[in-house]
Order: sequence, then structure tokens, then C-alpha cells
Amino acid sequence: MRLTFHIRRFNPETDSHPRTQDCHLEVGRGTTVLDALIRIKNEQDGSLAFRYSCRSAICGSCAMEINGSEKLACRTPVRREWERHGTVAVAPLQNLPLIKDLVVDMSSFWGKIIDVTPWPSTAPQKQAQPETSRPSPADQFQNVDACIMCGACVAACTVHEVSKEFLGPAALAKAARFVADQREPSNARQHRLAALEQEHGIWDCTRCNFCVEVCPKDVKPMEAIIRLRRWALDAGLTATGGARHIAGFTELIGRHGRLNETLMPLKIVGFNLPRLFHVLPLGLAMLRKGKVPNPFASALPGMAAVRSIFAAVTRRPRM
Repeated sequence: MRLTFHIRRFNPETDSHPRTQDCHLEVGRGTTVLDALIRIKNEQDGSLAFRYSCRSAICGSCAMEINGSEKLACRTPVRREWERHGTVAVAPLQNLPLIKDLVVDMSSFWGKIIDVTPWPSTAPQKQAQPETSRPSPADQFQNVDACIMCGACVAACTVHEVSKEFLGPAALAKAARFVADQREPSNARQHRLAALEQEHGIWDCTRCNFCVEVCPKDVKPMEAIIRLRRWALDAGLTATGGARHIAGFTELIGRHGRLNETLMPLKIVGFNLPRLFHVLPLGLAMLRKGKVPNPFASALPGMAAVRSIFAAVTRRPRM
């Protein structure tokens, strides 16, 4: 079968912006996108630049955008892409600086991995530090140690697209692996969580789930971020806007059985007067749109059941 491959090309020495090159190639049933790229480079255009190494979905080097989704080229069959999309379009990973053709600069990616200190702490245990909840040894890592550092999750991340300072799914999943490590002293774990809850950390994730969808090793980075948030709250780290949002949302549902959109902004900003004045126009707009619940209305039916659910969760023993 003869197919056309639409390959994004960019040579910083000659091109002012990326362009698309069409390459035609006879492919067999078992041909992968990486197989096709290697043949195009060897048989048609030796200047084509891309990364690959193991060719077995182990090293993560050949991660790229294939038909609009981040995938490993070595495990992506050409025939399947053609049958699903009617085309085979190949481009470099997004959200990372472009070096040439399909090769991106991974320096910022590696830098953020280093920023989360991806090794167990050697700090001595402080006996006075209370032990916070942590998973049992059987399920403590939740597959986050399967990450091959391909960068697909960062390329798919909608937050990283608008905020390059965001630590990103891979780094935060790696951080969760060491927060859950039984060898980590409690005081060091508290320090990790305090650092991760700051700006560009765990509360910046919008839970778009794209990192989970594109991960070739089923690491589920977003779920690791959710666990980090839960551990931070359990550790008493509740001062950030994200933590206040969770606490306020839970309180309002437990008290009223539904979300009070008028009180929710107040729960987040607290007694910060400048921020209160900032959200005042939002409150007035909600009032005009009928979003403000009647404070004298009777309680919603089923509130006893809602409160019993909250009570059961509160009594449930932590891991």
C-alpha cells in the first residue's frame, strides 16, 4: 500500500517557520510510523531529523505528535492511523522548544524533574513530627514508577501550553512516587508537599485528563496529582487558593446539599479585602443572573442522607 506521509519540517538554518513536506512510501501491514520515518530518511531525504533508540516502547525517545495526538512512533502502526484518520500526519511534540524537524529540546522537561528532587531524602527523621497518612507498601507507587520520560504528557498538557512554569504531569507524578515512599521521613515528606502546593504546582492542574490519555505506559499522571492534593490537605496544608476551593466546596455541599455559587468565591479569597473587592463585580453579575440562592428557602430534600455520607467519610480510617 502506497501512502503519503505529511511530515512537519523545520531547519533553523534555512526556514523562518515550520513547513509540511509530503513523502510517499510503500508500506506493509506491520509497518510502524518509526519504520516509515527511518525508510524515508534512508531512501528519500537524509536530512530528516528525529529521535529513536530502543524501537520497543521502552526508552521514550520517539515520542511525537501523530495525527494530532502524542504517541510513540515505534508502537504506532501506520495502517491503524490510516484507517482511523485517513491520513498520516507527523509533527514534533508541542509545548517544548523545537530544535529541528521532529526533534525538540527536552532541557526544560528534565529541569522540572530535577526540581521535584527525584530521590529519597536523607534528612534525619524528627520524632516529634506527627506521621501523616500514606499508602500501604502494596500500592504505594500506583504505577508512577513506570514512567519512561517520553514527554508526551507535557506536550498534551493544556496548563503547560499557557504556563511554561507549571511543573507538569511527569514531574508531579515523579514527586508523588517519592512522597509515597516508605523510606521518606515525615518531616521531609511535609517539606515536599509544602513545596509542591506553591504556585505552578499541584493546584494548577485543570484535570483535563489529556496526560492520562496519551501516556504510553498507563502512568495516569493526573491521578498522581490528585493524590498529592489529598496528601497535602491531610498534612494540614490548606492556605493556598486550590486547597481553600476544595475545603469550601466540601463545606457548602455538606451544609446545603448543593453548591452555593455566591459563597464559593468568598471561601476561596477569605478575608483578603483587595481580592474581595475584585470579586464583587462577579457577585453582582451572579445576582442579576439569578445565581444567588434564596437564603430563606427551605432545606433541600435528602439533606439527612447527604450529611450521613459526609459523616461516614469523616469516620473512615485513613491509609
